[in-house]
Amino acid sequence: MKMASSMASEPSTTIPTVDLSPFFHEDEAGRKQATEIIHHACQTYGFFRIVNHGMSTELMAQAIKLSKAFFELPEEEKLKFRPIVGSEAPLPAGYSRQPDHSPDKNEYLLMFSSELGFNLLPADPPEFRSVLDECFTQLARIGLLVEEILNECMGLPPNFFKEYNKDRRTDFMAALRYFPATGVENNGLSEHQDGNCLTFVFQDDVGGLEVLKDGEWISADPQEGSIIVNVGDIIQVLSNNKFHSAMHRVVRRGRHRHSFAFFFNIDGEKWIEPLPQFTSKIGEAPSYRGFRYKEYLQLRLRNKTHPPSRPEDVIHISHYAISPCK
Repeated sequence: MKMASSMASEPSTTIPTVDLSPFFHEDEAGRKQATEIIHHACQTYGFFRIVNHGMSTELMAQAIKLSKAFFELPEEEKLKFRPIVGSEAPLPAGYSRQPDHSPDKNEYLLMFSSELGFNLLPADPPEFRSVLDECFTQLARIGLLVEEILNECMGLPPNFFKEYNKDRRTDFMAALRYFPATGVENNGLSEHQDGNCLTFVFQDDVGGLEVLKDGEWISADPQEGSIIVNVGDIIQVLSNNKFHSAMHRVVRRGRHRHSFAFFFNIDGEKWIEPLPQFTSKIGEAPSYRGFRYKEYLQLRLRNKTHPPSRPEDVIHISHYAISPCK
């Protein structure tokens, strides 16, 4: 697959596509072009698509196939892998389904790095664990590469992010199944911004992922072998709004939709605030007050466990915004 020759050639009805192959070869011109497109995409869309990223199409297809087989199991079988009460995992590892009162209509299997010992995965078929573990490893590798590119896009000192965000124990991956739309509603995942650093998604051919840009919903259509990347709230805060954590949603279609989402995260104890490179060093006031990341996660989790009756009461990153009049 070929990358668009320039940012201007990308139609406004789709997210930009970036070819990452130059980062696996000595291709400085290709790296420069890819970095420029990612920079532009992060400033304007908050989303982009990567191709030639090093993760095989065969592995992605096998993961989707095995995920489908798992979610087709009877409910009592899937519940054997529900999260363990009292687990020390940062989030409930294992099988979960959105509560009946939730507007979101999906079920998912959440996992961390296998080295941490939190995962609850079926032993049958035998390749299930090895395939998902390999997906996790590959997506974590891609996450480090994209983070390195962002480091350059943001004009930060070399290896800044490598040191700032070096604890990878809170990264997690979820296999998801969205239920078919009904005659009265089609919400799969309500519009939201991701609360992490970066999210990586690969999906089956059903579609339904949409990105909000300039008041219009843009479809992030499935393309074989590609991975969708979106900027999360933490990058938006660190960049003092220079990079955009985009609103997005999943609209259900006429059949089940399967996808994998990898959340490139940050240590919960980390103090988050706009970096001086985007505030004091350029004479701009910070747009956000500082916060500890785990406290923000707790507020976001409450959105899920105790959904407010009014959409305007949902906690998101604007909760930490500093009013311009102050």
